[in-house]
Amino acid sequence: MPVLSYLWIIPLLPLAGAAANGIFGRRWTKNVISGVALSSTTLAFLLALEGVREFLSLSPREIPWIRTYFTWISAGGFQANFALQVDQLTVIMLLVVTGVGWLIHIYSTGYMHDDPGYRRFFSYLNLFMFFMLVLILAANYLLMFVGWEGVGLCSYLLIGFFFLKQSATNAGNKAFWVNRIGDFGFLLGMLLIFRTFGSLDFSAVFSRAAAMTADPAGQIGTLTTIALLLFVGAAGKSAQLPLYVWLPDAMEGPTPVSALIHAATMVTAGVYMVARSHVIFLNSPVAMQVVGVIGCVTALFAATIGLVQTDIKKVLAYSTVSQLGYMFLACGVGAFGAGIFHLMTHAFFKGLLFLAAGSVIHAMGGEQDMRKMGGLRKKIPVTFWTMFMATLAIAGAPGFSGFFSKDEILNEAQRVSPILWGIGVLTAGLTSFYMFRLLFLTFFGTQRYDEHHVHVHESPKNMTIPLIVLAILSVCGGWMAAPQLMGGVNHFQQFLAPVLSTGAETAAATAEPSSGGGEILQALVGAPVIAGLLGFLLAWWFYIKSPETPKNLAASLSAPYKLLSGKYFVDELYQAAIVRPLIWISDKVLWHAVDERVIDGTVNGVAFVSSESGDRLRRANTGNIRSYATWIVLGVVVFTSLLLWMVD
Repeated sequence: MPVLSYLWIIPLLPLAGAAANGIFGRRWTKNVISGVALSSTTLAFLLALEGVREFLSLSPREIPWIRTYFTWISAGGFQANFALQVDQLTVIMLLVVTGVGWLIHIYSTGYMHDDPGYRRFFSYLNLFMFFMLVLILAANYLLMFVGWEGVGLCSYLLIGFFFLKQSATNAGNKAFWVNRIGDFGFLLGMLLIFRTFGSLDFSAVFSRAAAMTADPAGQIGTLTTIALLLFVGAAGKSAQLPLYVWLPDAMEGPTPVSALIHAATMVTAGVYMVARSHVIFLNSPVAMQVVGVIGCVTALFAATIGLVQTDIKKVLAYSTVSQLGYMFLACGVGAFGAGIFHLMTHAFFKGLLFLAAGSVIHAMGGEQDMRKMGGLRKKIPVTFWTMFMATLAIAGAPGFSGFFSKDEILNEAQRVSPILWGIGVLTAGLTSFYMFRLLFLTFFGTQRYDEHHVHVHESPKNMTIPLIVLAILSVCGGWMAAPQLMGGVNHFQQFLAPVLSTGAETAAATAEPSSGGGEILQALVGAPVIAGLLGFLLAWWFYIKSPETPKNLAASLSAPYKLLSGKYFVDELYQAAIVRPLIWISDKVLWHAVDERVIDGTVNGVAFVSSESGDRLRRANTGNIRSYATWIVLGVVVFTSLLLWMVD
């Protein structure tokens, strides 16, 4: 049975797993629950591999492979089909979602083993996989929006998984409302797409958008409006300024959730949507500038906050926001392929970093404060070495996956804007600093925990094996671009070129081979590598060579330190400028004034008048026949008088 003809089976499998555990799992043991969850994701991954194999055998004229299964909505001139498609961009996302998702499911069987919400957790996790697969396989914007909203729902459920904790429920609510702002922009963008192109199908929309004249630079036309509205949705889902505030708080959820949803898959949905809609964005210079600038500023902004965080997961959360900014920087300079390349490598090393952090937390009995760790290198060696490789990857060490993807983004940024390139290089140095700071505080130095209360131990194999697999991918996941350094081609760009045929990567994919020596030297001693090396050396000096220096520096620079440790007080600003005024309006105006006094007052007033009138009429019912006769005669006189007056 060809998998491409039955694409719907791939997302259906995790949906079936979610339904089975959610409906029947109450009576099952944990082994059965994990068996159902793992078997559904394993089969989905295997079918995805087979689907990719079949896709690679297709001729170019058969791509994209689109299958329409039934008409979903038909109203007047509007029609939306349940249609799925596979092209080169889908292949990358499909393998990342099913592959990394499968590894995280395996890891979760160990991490969540003692949690009383085991069944609920795996049901939510499978449900997320279903919606994420719908999002990336959709052949039109409306079906993509179903997956888009579905992953938002699952994010809300999983962030607030520990619902008895007030902080967890607050974080879930915060994620829900901030994402609704972005989703409203996405919805408006879809409505304008339909009004402009008469369809929401990708093939129809992009072919017609490509034929349109691009909006002039500095002007906001229809295409620019569509692109900006879509980017609002992407900024909400992928945590860009000013809608990034939900992601750091999302660390209240279980660590595997942070790895799967808030590092490897869901938060990259905005990047995927922008890359999928690249034809629209390329026809809008204003939108491209907005995407590039917002991405670059977000990368730097979040990196500076990550410098001083003490919670191991919060450091990785702000790192995720920063790396997502890199991806949008790539899209903003037209290097959509480079953005997707970094999306893939980021899924490997950031997924590994979160899972390794979870292994540290597991070993420390739930402790997340790095100031209470130290000296763990020899006690949990597998966790240390895998996290070390992920740190090298995110810092852009030569040969590791992040080196290739980040270097490609910065090269394209330098071509478009030296300012964006400079900020990107600075961010690369900050990234290296805060990641090695995390590594040194956690695994090196003196032991800062009480061994009588904390029994440090390595995680079980179902947690360490996924770490090892992701560590291997963090090392070699970027090697598809390596031949370019030796005068060859970038195989990743070449693979995506048919989909992103109008992006900057086309020129790179089709460029003439060069000697290669200059490219290797430039890559190895280029500004990003030097910045990363300086970040490493500075972190080593601060936290290994002279551990008192950070405290002294924080004391001497108290104002900047308080600003960074307070996360620029953005949450407090939003509370003062938006949340509290809205609560006041809801409480004082909408509730007490409008609801209680106007609406309730009107309803209660009508009820009071009706009650009083009925009470007075009730008193007329005396049971006296002469009284009734009097009322009848009076009624006849009034009615007759009224009739005579009307006749006259």
